[in-house]
Amino acid sequence: MKALLIDDERLARGELRRLLGEVDGIEIVGEAANAEQAREKLKELNPDLLFLDVQMPGETGLEFLESLEPPVPQVIFTTAYDEFAVKAFELNALDYLLKPVDPVRLEAAIERLRERSGANPPPSADRPEVLSPDDKVFVREGDHCWFVEVKRIRLLESEGNYTRVHFDDAQPQLFRSLNAMETRLDTKTFFRANRRQMINLQWIEKIEPWFSGGLLVELKGGAKVELSRRQAQAFRERMSL
Repeated sequence: MKALLIDDERLARGELRRLLGEVDGIEIVGEAANAEQAREKLKELNPDLLFLDVQMPGETGLEFLESLEPPVPQVIFTTAYDEFAVKAFELNALDYLLKPVDPVRLEAAIERLRERSGANPPPSADRPEVLSPDDKVFVREGDHCWFVEVKRIRLLESEGNYTRVHFDDAQPQLFRSLNAMETRLDTKTFFRANRRQMINLQWIEKIEPWFSGGLLVELKGGAKVELSRRQAQAFRERMSL
């Protein structure tokens, strides 16, 4: 996996590079000292993984991550400040490591990355199959259970490591990230509107031009979802004749 190190402290980048040298399967393809450099490196190197500091001059690591359009690489925060952990996980960060980085915690984070990406699945495990619109899925939240057809799901919203699933009059919250949900859903039916939301194309009621070249999509039932300029362009290319 290709990794990009983003930290304004050269010594911190050097130490992380040393630690990652002991980890199999990680190739460090570049470094950046701030968010502006990081954006350039993202376009140039297309990394699979970001090691991201929080406190940097100008734009913070959290602000940088929140500004990125999907698809976004996996992110492991490395920081001396523990008070930003909740916000980091709300942005779907894979892990949050405190400096000085513990090699054991680093290895555990990489193992989670391998499991999430399917790079190191259990030998006897099959990869999850993509669900068709007519398939039914079992959904449970607390004491409530549903057996719902996939085509009835109109909207999925990321809430950190959780996803809120909207269907009928129900909106249960599932302990699974939106990125993980996306791997199970048919791209002919579902579209990643932005970092936090995924919509069922069959539920689109109306589309309007929006700010800065984006689109505003209204779903049957009244929910409104913004498509950024980049995702709006992808939507037009996909849905046009």
